[in-house]
Amino acid sequence: MQPIVKNNISKKALKGRNLKSMGQSLVKNYVHLIFSTKKRVPMIHPPVDVELYGYIGSICNNLECPVLIVSGHLDHVHILYLLSKKISLMKLMEELKSHSSKWIKSKGKGYENFYWQEGYGAFSVNPSEINIVIAYISNQKEHHSRKTFQDEYRSFLKKYKVVYDEKYVWD
Repeated sequence: MQPIVKNNISKKALKGRNLKSMGQSLVKNYVHLIFSTKKRVPMIHPPVDVELYGYIGSICNNLECPVLIVSGHLDHVHILYLLSKKISLMKLMEELKSHSSKWIKSKGKGYENFYWQEGYGAFSVNPSEINIVIAYISNQKEHHSRKTFQDEYRSFLKKYKVVYDEKYVWD
């Protein structure tokens, strides 16, 4: 049997069919987002860390991407949120990085050279595993007493079977 290819469907073949569109778009995509400071410079320190996580959460929420948790460690951030049907992941990242880096630079001396790395990791989360991911993200400080960010990130890439070239992962 030949597969149906969109371009092979003619208007004539569809003529007379009662094609109805869905009345609404229903979306529920949980995303675990991970990104680091440029060159993994440890610049996310208390008390600015908690403020930064709150600021990042407010950006997501304002873009209709409800946040379940934001946390991280000295050189990176983890966010678990629901991706809105109205914004692309790439646009969300652009907004998060540009606004949060401007914000943190306003926090005083020592933050004027704050930058995010160019890349990021975004991983889908099964709804049945939400509580596991929330616990994982909330436990970042303890987790990173045993594991570097790079090792953690490599573990995610392996778990999700992401093909990558190590020389392009870090900046």
